[in-house]
Amino acid sequence: MLIMLKFPLRFIGLLIGVLIGVVGCSSDLSDNQVLTLRLGAEPSMLNPILSTDSPSSSVNGYVFSGLLKVTPELELEPDLAESYTVSADGLVYLFNLKQNIKWHDGEAFTAHDVKYTYDMILNPSTNTVRRSDYIIDGKAVEFKVLDEYTLQIRMHKPYAPLLNRLTMGIIPEHIFEVTDINTAKENQNPIGTGPYKFKQWETSQFVLLEANEAYYDEPPKIKKIIMKIIPDNNTALISFEKEEILSSGIPGKDFKRIAKNDLFNTYRYYDLAYTYLGLNCKHPLFSNKNVRKALAMSIDKRSIVDGILLGYGKPAHIPTSPEMWTYPKKPFFYDYNKKEALKIFAEEGYIFDKEKNILSKDDKPVTFKIITNKGNKDRELAATLIQKNLKEIGIEVSIQLMEWSSFIAIVNEHVDPKKFDAVILGWSLGLDPDAYSLWHSREYPKGFNFVGYSNSDVDDFLVMGRKELDREERKMIYEKMYEEIAMDVPYIFLYYPESLVGLNKIIQGVSPAGPAGLLNPIENIYLIEK
Repeated sequence: MLIMLKFPLRFIGLLIGVLIGVVGCSSDLSDNQVLTLRLGAEPSMLNPILSTDSPSSSVNGYVFSGLLKVTPELELEPDLAESYTVSADGLVYLFNLKQNIKWHDGEAFTAHDVKYTYDMILNPSTNTVRRSDYIIDGKAVEFKVLDEYTLQIRMHKPYAPLLNRLTMGIIPEHIFEVTDINTAKENQNPIGTGPYKFKQWETSQFVLLEANEAYYDEPPKIKKIIMKIIPDNNTALISFEKEEILSSGIPGKDFKRIAKNDLFNTYRYYDLAYTYLGLNCKHPLFSNKNVRKALAMSIDKRSIVDGILLGYGKPAHIPTSPEMWTYPKKPFFYDYNKKEALKIFAEEGYIFDKEKNILSKDDKPVTFKIITNKGNKDRELAATLIQKNLKEIGIEVSIQLMEWSSFIAIVNEHVDPKKFDAVILGWSLGLDPDAYSLWHSREYPKGFNFVGYSNSDVDDFLVMGRKELDREERKMIYEKMYEEIAMDVPYIFLYYPESLVGLNKIIQGVSPAGPAGLLNPIENIYLIEK
């Protein structure tokens, strides 16, 4: 998936490769304080302000810390910050930072590092998709150092998502001020202040982290974390059952069987996430809203949930999760109705030849290609079912499965138009409903709005939602926005997947199952002997 994390949850990462050997630490691998987890793909960038993929975020969440962090209860609490205050008008935040914090290389952490991090995000030369998170109506949030351990944040207008944006991992000024942040070697050899230090990264094999013994909070009990890169879900499950890794997502077809195994604990919960078919709105076929609507009515989401997810999920209709407080009681969606879909196509000048089973316009058959990442069987099967559904109305769909790095490079390439027809991906959402970076027209082609969606009303709702501080008023704004997006169909929202996770029973200190993750905070986790 391209699951993008908006805050550094200390969570279980997903997978991509097989561990062949761990150079230089083999004598420690039998130690019960080594936690072996899974990454679902190769990380791309171990720098929290540059990364755009969940494997990178999984590693970054252990290595870097933010001013604030997310608790298992989905609340925000101080992390690098000791405390903070807010002015009566809500425009000025004053953060008192914890003292005596050290970067992993032994240098002192100060307020200058915090200012530097956000200044670099706001710097146009930095290749980040997070710039809009700190700009309000075209004016940047201001970060000012008052002294070594006091930081002032000032805005010209109220900004509801601010505190959630301050979970961003802070990077060291002394490292990046002497190099080009976009190409720095430290983007593959990170230095943070988090509970774990980066030790080693073997391409297609593993990332190795070691406990930060000088960690400013409770020191982690686990001494080493090995994050094995395993892209295929079934391969990961085999590795989990062999106890080569201690945690894994579990395919729906295997969940009941694994739940009966005395070696494992299993968990079911909904994340703040959804999976979708993204349509390139710059593509000649998908530039027509009515065509996108007809396509949405041609795809049987219930069959995906029942037949592929085996009921471990719900059909999705709008760009948020049912677990979010902004989710409406009755979300708007187009019913599955092939007959009505063909009627809409006919109104747009398309001809359906029933004998040849071909939908065409201007004597050209309708065809397009769906790309998605290898290893995620649910997405691969969803693509196949979509292919079958659209074949029934005469549309020829091809499917291309790609290695994660190549796939994400196409999606994120700064070109207009983008070089894909349609993609199957997923978003993991932050605690705040602000989705400016996903849907605002200004976020194309260099932001997360890679489908090129543009709607001036949605742009306005996104701006209003950021400035409105009243929770109920915000909820109404976002409900209107969700309906507008659902009617426009830049995505065909497919499903809300239920997270099915297995942990080896030797893992202790686990948090209650929920969107914040089972291993949050990682400092609480420890292993017991069998």
